[in-house]
Amino acid sequence: MLTRRAALGMSLAAFCASARAAPSLAPKPLVFSHRGASALRPEHTLAAYAKAMTDGADYIEPDLVPTKDGVLIARHESNIAGTTDVADRPEFAQRRRSMTIDGKKETGWFTTDFTLAELKTLRAKERLPEIRAHNTRYDGHFDVPTFEEVIDFVAAESAARGKIFGLIPEIKNSTHFHQLGFDPEAIFLRTLAAHEYTRQAPLEVQSFETGNLQTLGDKLRAINPQARVMLLMGGRDETPPDLLAAGQKTTFGDVMTPHGLKEVRRYADVIGPSNIDIIPRDANGAWGEPSTLIEDAHRAGLLVHSYTARPENYFLPLQLRNNQGPSARNPEGMIAEVKRYLDLGLDGFFTDDPALGRRAIDTAG
Repeated sequence: MLTRRAALGMSLAAFCASARAAPSLAPKPLVFSHRGASALRPEHTLAAYAKAMTDGADYIEPDLVPTKDGVLIARHESNIAGTTDVADRPEFAQRRRSMTIDGKKETGWFTTDFTLAELKTLRAKERLPEIRAHNTRYDGHFDVPTFEEVIDFVAAESAARGKIFGLIPEIKNSTHFHQLGFDPEAIFLRTLAAHEYTRQAPLEVQSFETGNLQTLGDKLRAINPQARVMLLMGGRDETPPDLLAAGQKTTFGDVMTPHGLKEVRRYADVIGPSNIDIIPRDANGAWGEPSTLIEDAHRAGLLVHSYTARPENYFLPLQLRNNQGPSARNPEGMIAEVKRYLDLGLDGFFTDDPALGRRAIDTAG
């Protein structure tokens, strides 16, 4: 194991190479910070990413959407009504409107109607104030970071801590943004190529769409040879947005079959299903019998990185909830949930609380 001083004294390339070369017959599953440590800080802020790195995350996740002037920023949705104070800004009141994204109508304020300079005047806020009231104390403290700012921040933390943190960005709503005249993949690739850190650190790129992943793979690996590609998976009855726009009827349920997974392996290295696709839940939220998805994916040569482990009763399967109420934190419940997935062979998972995710791995049988 390299010491922090030794790591800081060597190049990023050498440190990454030594980390990859470290012998491991049974590598531990990976902890992906879901929008940062979003159970403890407002999502997609530098504070949330910093907390995630402190708490043991292996990878940091920035979801990426473009601004009006073509800059990628870290937001889970183009609609920023729930994650910024835009609704309280009278100067932007007239920009509230409705828009259809991937077949669903939304009303609010959208990043593609704002320049980066305008978005930088906004302040982030907690997306789930009813469940995570403790996070509202940070409302107004942080701005909306660009993808480049996230890269620089993670690189700086890596240098300070002597640990290489991976990045696992998601390109959001690709078909929608292309319909508006943007090319998020081209911006994304230029950004990766422009930064030493993203040319060498662990990198895994996500999308719920198939077409952009099929065209990104070779281009990504030309920039960063260790880059992996992940197909995120929506509900089994949903159709990937790019296929939906093309009039096709293939659903994510079709993709989750053994045949579908073999087709995915032609262009992807990883699938990202929801936890309920690993163990379904009934109408009351109780676990049923596990599916064979992890086993089927492994047989097709795919890793499985699932979403999302959260520490509140509201999100846990019925069997693991305590009697403290829906919004109560239940760390032991989340740890038990993750351990069940790990027992099924899960290779990694997204979590809103990386410290608990790390505990689940470290205490797993």
